[in-house]
Amino acid sequence: MLIKRKSGGPSRTGSGIVAGHQAPAAVDRRAFLKQSGLVAGGLAAAGSIQLGAMRQAQAAGASVSGEAVAIKKNICTHCSVGCTITAEVVNGVWVGQEPSYASPINRGTHCAKGAAIRELVSSDRRLKYPMKIVDGQWTRISWDQAINEIGDKITALRDQHGADSVYWLGSAKFTNEAAYKFRKLGAFWGTNSVDHQARICHSTTVAGVANTWGYGAQTNSYNDIRNAKTMIILGGNPAEAHPVALQHVLSGKEINRANVIVVDPRFTRTAAHATDYVRIRSGTDIPVIWGILWHIFQNGWEDKEFIAQRVYAMEDVRKEVEKWNPEEVERVSGVPGEQLKRVAKLFATEKPATLIWCMGATQHTVGTANVRALCILCLATGNVGKPGTGANIFRGHTNVQGATDLGLDVTTLPLYYGLVEGAWKHWARVWDVPYEWLQSRFDEVPAKDGRKGKTRKESMEAPGITSTRWFDGVNLPEDKIDQRTGIKAMMVFGHGGNTVTRLPEAVKGLAKLDLLVVADPHPTTFAALDARRDNTYLLPIATSLEMEGSRTASNRSLQWGEQIVKPAFESKNDYEVMYLLAKKLGFAEAMFKHVKVENNVPAAEDILREINRGGWSTGYCGQSPERLKAHMRNQHKFDLITLRAPKDDPEVGGDYYGLPWPCWGKPELRHPGSHILYNTNLHVKDGGSTFRARFGVERNGQTLLAEDSFTKGSDLTDGYPEFTMAVFKKLGWDKDLTAEEMATITKIGGNNIDAVSWATDLSGGIQRVCLDHGVIPFGNGKARANAWNLPDPVPVHREPIYTPRPDLVAKYPTRPDDRQFRMPNIGFSVQKAAVEKNVAQDFPIILTSGRLVEYEGGGEETRSNPWLAELQQDMFVEINTGDATERGIKDGQFVWVTGPENGAKAKVKALVTDRVGKGVAFMPFHFSGWYQGDDMRKFYPEGTDPVVLGESSNNTTTYGFDPVTGMQETKCTLCQIRAV
Repeated sequence: MLIKRKSGGPSRTGSGIVAGHQAPAAVDRRAFLKQSGLVAGGLAAAGSIQLGAMRQAQAAGASVSGEAVAIKKNICTHCSVGCTITAEVVNGVWVGQEPSYASPINRGTHCAKGAAIRELVSSDRRLKYPMKIVDGQWTRISWDQAINEIGDKITALRDQHGADSVYWLGSAKFTNEAAYKFRKLGAFWGTNSVDHQARICHSTTVAGVANTWGYGAQTNSYNDIRNAKTMIILGGNPAEAHPVALQHVLSGKEINRANVIVVDPRFTRTAAHATDYVRIRSGTDIPVIWGILWHIFQNGWEDKEFIAQRVYAMEDVRKEVEKWNPEEVERVSGVPGEQLKRVAKLFATEKPATLIWCMGATQHTVGTANVRALCILCLATGNVGKPGTGANIFRGHTNVQGATDLGLDVTTLPLYYGLVEGAWKHWARVWDVPYEWLQSRFDEVPAKDGRKGKTRKESMEAPGITSTRWFDGVNLPEDKIDQRTGIKAMMVFGHGGNTVTRLPEAVKGLAKLDLLVVADPHPTTFAALDARRDNTYLLPIATSLEMEGSRTASNRSLQWGEQIVKPAFESKNDYEVMYLLAKKLGFAEAMFKHVKVENNVPAAEDILREINRGGWSTGYCGQSPERLKAHMRNQHKFDLITLRAPKDDPEVGGDYYGLPWPCWGKPELRHPGSHILYNTNLHVKDGGSTFRARFGVERNGQTLLAEDSFTKGSDLTDGYPEFTMAVFKKLGWDKDLTAEEMATITKIGGNNIDAVSWATDLSGGIQRVCLDHGVIPFGNGKARANAWNLPDPVPVHREPIYTPRPDLVAKYPTRPDDRQFRMPNIGFSVQKAAVEKNVAQDFPIILTSGRLVEYEGGGEETRSNPWLAELQQDMFVEINTGDATERGIKDGQFVWVTGPENGAKAKVKALVTDRVGKGVAFMPFHFSGWYQGDDMRKFYPEGTDPVVLGESSNNTTTYGFDPVTGMQETKCTLCQIRAV
């Protein structure tokens, strides 16, 4: 509990000190530093020490005098910026830390979380040994007992209910190698219900961006934002969510006198830095974006040449944009037309311009459509494929980009190969296992009560259940779920339980599970909701600071992390736990066939090499462990803005920092990586590229290939399709392949060698030859303004399920009820009922959510850190001064926030502020440990409860899912707020 130096409201700047269950005397920061072993003279006093050097520990205290100090480098485990941590280790103990001045990404800076990260390793609130709950009581067990019992239980469930009865929830905290192995574990188990945090943050980004121009990722980089002259930040708050990234935004603002336009329903700390602030009604992103485009088209500010050469069907967007004149935009969104005209002119004429977005844009029932509209705005103005432009998508967790890339997604195998037969056969070749054996692992689903049956092949190629709806997979009648049975067990690695909407429904689902396994450094909300009395296991997992492996930052750069110290207590790393599980389940030998295993711990380097052997589709083939380690040794050689090393350097010459994917060909080709996607001003060997030709070559009589646009030095001076052996033969380029490459291609293709492509050629020959001819392996296509395969090919506005404007629903309804991801999506019925019941009258306040600088994600980890817990001690709701006055609410008092579903309620403190507009409320999403007014602290295993507890914002969130991805709606539901 906390010893506060002041009482009252949930101040964002209040001070205090933290302790465990009993309150000691107050301790100041200097004393705390001394007690923690972080005495003066760690790395702070060693600024002149060269990275990687060894020295005598002169100032670390008498206990380490004369001992060698090892310098280790790893990556911050919090947000996706990719800050390097430089650790000072003495006798296996982490005693000092620096924020890595050599890193071109964080260049000597940390946010509060990064500065306090050592505590994650040394924290006494971590899980120390495996535990299980017996008759409601947590009991210590051994690792052998845990693995044996868990393996026996899930095997029994599989025998009785099928492979899909076990749900595998992975983590954005995984290394790339662990994420890859977890997806492989799901494949060997026989299910596609393998997911992670990207589902609830940027799954709509991946779908929207990939369906526009090819890859679902950030096009440029944090550093490249320094080149922009205009920035629009929509639905993002990097000042709190990605603080170190903000240095690049602010540097660009200062150096270029850049325009910084923040579009948000709330005046955030980022908005305080803006040159223009646009307050919108949450859930009206598309009207605002189309309102900007209306002015661009009306004034002829669009980039006509770029559109003609590189964009398909912009005329279809024009027709939709015509509906969004300034009067209609203001009626729907509240934004005045003149303000949007100014924004439009800046973005279209003061270039280069970039769009930055985060979860404020993505966590909607129209999340994919929002993202598509943002991409189209970039295309219409030619703001993509050049320095200072593009979609700078700030992702959330440390490795949410890499974990998504490596297949922790219910719709795909690693590296976006999908689930079609060709994708499975590709990975079967990489894994060196029979395709038929993999297929045999999947369920045959009998027809039942109107539900269609499925063959094993159909199950193998069907997307799984999304993490946003795992509890619906437990709670719904089985005839409503398109698999053998509902979900009976959850295997949860590194994922908080408070991150899903409709938390009361999740609690019901938890209570019904036959088995729950939580593998994490800390017990999460899954383990502390008073929903389980038996058959629940906690497995202590090492942090990624205690293991080796790579992680991919939001800008697509890979960085290698060294093991700083050995795992604390009885923790094991993810690789070892997965190996032990696979061994118990009988397929460890097959699953780790090409990976060295010592003392049950697989080698991270070998796992990355296996990724390299199969990762052709996304260019994860060139980043060998050796190249990544060389980058970490030579961070100081990379340019701050271009991220490129001098071409004459013997180790990293010409490389972009972190070899951002795509990094084509085998590592020995030494492709430099791709700093800026779709940049035709560079040769492909220098990181240049076009838009992907992944949607065919023609549609409705119009070409889908680029016209008079190609990369520098290309042998083909117009658009071209993606490369297969059939295309190679037509061009005569098959003669450029070596005999060894042809032998591999022939083995893969069999009787149909022409079908072997740049993405399935394990020899790498097709990619090598493409680079020699100056062409991009995935073809040279047009970006799509009309994505005909999506529910709304051209984005259209749809009112939120729970809208404060029921008068708009008739004109802008949500999509009709349908089935997605094995279950019904009844958003239309829920919206219709809400309008008929006039829910907006009883719940008149829009509720949105977001991040705090002090905490991250579900918050169990950071709220267990006393350095951070001191900074923010209360869960709160921001309420406008006018709304507070009407309700008799004073700043700092407890209030009830109630929602329109499940009798939802949350008891939190009021923060009365005009930061939110009238009729709007904001809650941070990092809290848990209280549930509907009740303190859940007693349900944590003794000594593992976080320092700070509070209600989850998701206690009050409601139904609503994006039809393309299953993304949940967290940014615009309705609530009521009353004083306690």
